[in-house]
Amino acid sequence: MSNAPVDKGRRRFLTVATSVVGGAGAVGVAVPFIASWNPSAKARIAGAPVEVKIDKVEPGQLIRAEWRGQPVWIVRRTQTMLDSLSQTDNRVRDPQSNVPQQPEYARNQHRSIRPEWFIAVGLCTHLGCSPQYLTRDFAVTEGIEAGFFCPCHGSRFDIAGRVFQGVPAPTNLMVPPHYFVGDDTIVVGEEEGAV
Repeated sequence: MSNAPVDKGRRRFLTVATSVVGGAGAVGVAVPFIASWNPSAKARIAGAPVEVKIDKVEPGQLIRAEWRGQPVWIVRRTQTMLDSLSQTDNRVRDPQSNVPQQPEYARNQHRSIRPEWFIAVGLCTHLGCSPQYLTRDFAVTEGIEAGFFCPCHGSRFDIAGRVFQGVPAPTNLMVPPHYFVGDDTIVVGEEEGAV
């Protein structure tokens, strides 16, 4: 044991210096650790909204886009297709779209913002297969000239993506958030005014 006098000023300085260096080290370790919780640039891009040009889409035509690694269908419906929706009301499982498979603004008979345009994730709600778009040449079901048919297990959907009764798919096709930029572009993946 030493009998030397204790330098209290030096002790305080060493205590403060050690605390500052330790705190800086903790921050230096914490910042990259916390930053690693953020999604990668690739993941942010994969989930980002997608702009789709629709100015050249003909009536009755389906075009495809990709959002979050999933196929998105955009169909420009004809008046005949729109008229057929009232014929399928009593044949589909959820005619009023009560199950939340679409944003609130698409909770209507045509399941879209603008009746002429149908936007949906192109995956069957049964097991995730990709249904086929069928037009009058290959009727979806008797008396209905356009819609979607999943060949994997026989699920059928009308031209608004509403599932018919008596098929394996439990719910309507999912309608992603979307909005129109003028008359020639659709943004899929976010609602208008979202930041």
